[in-house]
Amino acid sequence: MSIIYTSEQGRERISARYREHLAAWPVPWEQRLVPTAAGETFVLVCGPVDAPPLVLLHGSGSNASAWRGDIADWAARFRVYAVDLPGEPGFSAPTRLPLNTDACANWLDEVLDGLELDTVSMIGMSLGGWTALDYVTRRPGRVDALALLCPGGLGRHRYGWLVQALGRRLLGRHSVREMARTGLGLTGPAAEEILDDVELVFTHFSARSGNLPRFSDTQLQSVGIPVLVIVGERDALFDSAGTARRARALADAQVRLLPGVGHAVLGQSEAVRHFLLAH
Repeated sequence: MSIIYTSEQGRERISARYREHLAAWPVPWEQRLVPTAAGETFVLVCGPVDAPPLVLLHGSGSNASAWRGDIADWAARFRVYAVDLPGEPGFSAPTRLPLNTDACANWLDEVLDGLELDTVSMIGMSLGGWTALDYVTRRPGRVDALALLCPGGLGRHRYGWLVQALGRRLLGRHSVREMARTGLGLTGPAAEEILDDVELVFTHFSARSGNLPRFSDTQLQSVGIPVLVIVGERDALFDSAGTARRARALADAQVRLLPGVGHAVLGQSEAVRHFLLAH
């Protein structure tokens, strides 16, 4: 049993749900398994073979299926490579890379090299946004445009919602699902399928602990490519106002603060597509 899951049965249940999403993938796709020093990396590939390459990095506690609502839009104009981050509940190796070194950049070098990609555009969500921005600061020249959705590493972490949610759960008043609803800011009927996945994952998966390293102003000022940053005004996990403020240290940044939106930034495929095609 992998140490990132609470049981082998739990791992199998999460994998089965992932396979269900892949079976219903809205566009034709193929898989690539890329060997790296951190273990094998699973990559879902779709879109025209001769289109510009676009790499997607999902958030923590997730996998490439996080993009299923956006993929049909992006795959119409890009050759899309949706990468399962190692150490997360996807089909990549369970290795947890240290975030305070160049280990993540080295891993992503190996993935891009294994896919025979030179310069790419990139989209990152939450932990994937941190990973993408970390890569850009360490590997100038390999990414030509970057879109970040609710990225970590800019605004400070928030814990008030978690303390309250854990307290209510200890009293038997808050389920994993309700904690996810609060933390991600997901409401309405359309959120229920996403909450089904989140509830399943965090019932059987051991999430990362600790804070994401925050980028210094010097690191941000070193980024010379166009960057789109989209954050929810009511993000319970990160200080979204701080994220928006610090993102403006980037030399060429477009920053959007979405009113009434939490950590789960959804429905932004068109805005991201327009940004990437403009650059």
